[in-house]
Order: sequence, then structure tokens, then C-alpha cells
Amino acid sequence: MTSVAIVTGASSGIGAATARRLAAEGFHVLAAARRTDRLAGLVAEIEATGGAATAVACDVTSDASVAALAAAAAAAPGPVTLLVNNAGGARGLDPVESGSIDDWQWMYDVNVLGTLRVTQALLPALEASGAGTIVVVSSTAGHVVYEGGGGYTAAKHAQTAIAGTLRLELCGRPVRVIEIDPGMVQTEEFGLVRFGGDAERAAAVYAGVAEPLVAEDVADCVAWCATRPQHVNIDQLVVRPLAQAAQHKVHRVAVKREE
Repeated sequence: MTSVAIVTGASSGIGAATARRLAAEGFHVLAAARRTDRLAGLVAEIEATGGAATAVACDVTSDASVAALAAAAAAAPGPVTLLVNNAGGARGLDPVESGSIDDWQWMYDVNVLGTLRVTQALLPALEASGAGTIVVVSSTAGHVVYEGGGGYTAAKHAQTAIAGTLRLELCGRPVRVIEIDPGMVQTEEFGLVRFGGDAERAAAVYAGVAEPLVAEDVADCVAWCATRPQHVNIDQLVVRPLAQAAQHKVHRVAVKREE
């Protein structure tokens, strides 16, 4: 039977790229996100290239919505063997002393509690498959803090803690836990969400960086980890563009200004 992969946050960016890639690898993908119009387009694209996918409306901050995702997984055409906890995001770049409580709450709800809700809901199906894999898409922000990133790095540190703890707790059971931590990835929405729709400020993050990672690079990492033999567990994979040696060290070329 066809194995089923569930990808949260699949309506754009890394999630959409991961859904496409996993469908190409032969999974039936349950593409889960809040924006069903985007999911419909994604599913049509996957099916047009010979893949199989189903759109599932899901808000990872809602218990009822996640329960509906689990119900959709139970009705899927095969065993659920892969869960990609990708839904997440950042809001703001304010210092701790003036950071928005609402922004911090949103980042914690989506990145941390969203991962918790979805993992709890799907773990029984993953274990029942006899060969389950949980992928947590976190960030290098889960390892290193930086000015203005207190809320986001706190949330990503928490995601890293969930992945590591879960791996210990599931030891001896047929479920792998993989954490993928991308560095600088340029997607169409991450920066816009972080800066409240300010396109100029979002673009400035990548100014002078010749080749930041793109969503497909991270999707490639997800697919590679998930398709290793089941006894092989890639505990943690850190991936950055060549231009980014560390969180604080990025090579940028001078951008010429038009006269």
C-alpha cells in the first residue's frame, strides 16, 4: 500500500516544496494548512505531475482542527508513516524589553504547541505503521540567540527540546525523530510575516547574499532523511547556504545603487 505523509504548513514555502517532493518520492501526501485555496492549487499541481495528494484544512493552534487532521489521516489510502511538523513562523524583531506579548504568544502557539498537538494526534498512527518517522522543521535559531530574535529563538529552542525529548521517550518503539534546522532560507512569505507585510524590510535580510537557501533545498533534506533505511535516524541536520558561516556571519556582496 502507498505510504502516507502528512505535511503541516503546506500552503507555501518549505511546506509546499516538501509536499511536492514527497509526492515525487511516491508518498500520498496530506497537505495541511489553513488556506484551503492554496492547498487546492498545490494538490492540482501534484496530481498533474503524476503524484497523489489530499488537501486538509488545519490550524495547528486548534485542538478541534488537529483532531480533524487525525481523522483525515485515519481515512487516508495507506499507513501513515511520515509526519513533517513544518508549520511555524516568526513575528517581529524587537528587543526583549519592548517585545510584543501577542507576537511571542503567536510564535509559541504555532511553533511549539502546534508541533505538540499534531505529534500527539498522529503518533498512534505512526507507531501502528511499524515504521514511523517524525520530522520537526525547526531552525538554526534553535541553537543560537541573536538580538531582536528573543521570541523566535525561544520558540525554536523549545521545538529542539521537544524533538530531543521525544527521541528519548520513543526509544525502543518503531518511530524515528528527525530535526532539520535550516539557516537563511528565502521564501515568499517568511519575512513578510515577520515584518508585518513590509516587503522592503523583508528583502533587506537577503540583500547582497548571492544564493540563500530556497524552499526546495530544505524539502530535499526532508526527503533524504525520511527515505533512509528505517534503522537509520538522522537525529539533527543543520543546513545553511554557503554564504552563511554562522548565525552572525554572512558573506554579502556590495549592492550597487542606481543613480
